[in-house]
Amino acid sequence: MATYGYRCPRDGDFDLRFPIGEAAPAARCPVCRGEAVRVISAPRLAAMSRRLVGAIDRAARTAETPEVVTRIPDRRGARSRAAAHPGYPRLPRP
Repeated sequence: MATYGYRCPRDGDFDLRFPIGEAAPAARCPVCRGEAVRVISAPRLAAMSRRLVGAIDRAARTAETPEVVTRIPDRRGARSRAAAHPGYPRLPRP
């Protein structure tokens, strides 16, 4: 859902939410029920969290310069984590 801005000549600006691409060029004002026109404005990027902005930036960077694996990951670390579980020693051995 995207937030779209509308301007009523009597009551001023207000926002409505629609699925992307489905916003009408005009809408009814929630106060006076008059016709309000859609206002085109910049996206509200400042409202996004820093974590979300960072994730979007990282995803965009991978399109240009993907991370390349140069060697097979060390599997010894995976075994040591499994052995740390307290129930592991009680499992039956083959």
